[in-house]
Amino acid sequence: MSILTGGNVLIDTALILAKSKVMEKMTIADLGCGASGHFVFPFARIVGKKGIVYAVDILKTVLETIAKRARIENYDNIKTVWSNLEIFGATKIESASIDITLLINTLFQSRKRAEIIREAVRMIKHDGRLMVVEWKNTFALFGPPIEERVNKELTITIANKLGMRLEEEFEAGQYHYGLIFIK
Repeated sequence: MSILTGGNVLIDTALILAKSKVMEKMTIADLGCGASGHFVFPFARIVGKKGIVYAVDILKTVLETIAKRARIENYDNIKTVWSNLEIFGATKIESASIDITLLINTLFQSRKRAEIIREAVRMIKHDGRLMVVEWKNTFALFGPPIEERVNKELTITIANKLGMRLEEEFEAGQYHYGLIFIK
């Protein structure tokens, strides 16, 4: 199950799941999860009944869609959380409580990228991970305009200043890069 466009894989979902090293009983937060819950549901399957996946978004309609699907498909381990990720402490998730926090195609949607990363880092446990997947800064006929794409080096600098250490950099598909940080 990968996100496709015109026959091309945009983001390799299986690769993201493997790189995250998610396991049973973990607590995951997908920040800016989107209405499809593209990563929420696969992660919920992996963490199982004793794990939790927080689906976090600023759009309440997105969260309603996720909650409805979770009910229909009997996912008791998915919790929806409304938040403005640009505000430190606004997300109603306890500090240092998350094993893996995901920012997948989220940062390009805001100019307050450092604030979003800071809020993500706040929630991560000691030795927990932050996974960032964003559009490469290369021209494509689709995706956000080049000026809205997120500079990888700047993301690394921001995360480092917030006490995160870059563990891995990877290709997340033809059009995306991935970064994994450890707290």
